[in-house]
Amino acid sequence: MHTALRAGHVRPAAVSVPEYGYRPAMIDMVDIIEWFRAHDSLMYWSALGSATTFVGSLIIVPILVIRIPDDYFLARRRRVSHWRRLHPVPGIALLVLKNVCGIVFIVAGIAMLVLPGQGILTILIGVMLVNFPGKYRLERRFIRVRPVARSINWMRSRMGQPPLRIPRRTRASAP
Repeated sequence: MHTALRAGHVRPAAVSVPEYGYRPAMIDMVDIIEWFRAHDSLMYWSALGSATTFVGSLIIVPILVIRIPDDYFLARRRRVSHWRRLHPVPGIALLVLKNVCGIVFIVAGIAMLVLPGQGILTILIGVMLVNFPGKYRLERRFIRVRPVARSINWMRSRMGQPPLRIPRRTRASAP
């Protein structure tokens, strides 16, 4: 059932699949290496993008984390933003820009869950930037996760900022 491909390499025989023609029964390591060699520019740009998001997250995430007011999570309801008090045109333009940046952070954070970077913190920053119903409750729930709060407060202490004051979970605030 196996056919010899190269000296010392054995490939499974091809099987016939009516709608696709002949296909190998299994992808082996030689095929994967050949695919990487054939798509070297894709690999280059993927590596460059990964390195850029990693370095960018190391710079941007701490800056955004220290800008969070220490009492941000204590209020039952989210405060009215100063963006809403602006003239409608710049206010809407800034709102759109903020939401686009938030979506970029969320996507980059999801990618950083498997790539190098601060994935969970980047997702949290992205969620804090976008607007959607129930966002403040989600933020409060997310910040109550001990490793997240510990990481954020560690960054804040390194930059001379007070730790975030995180409300205790009560029956009224439980999901």
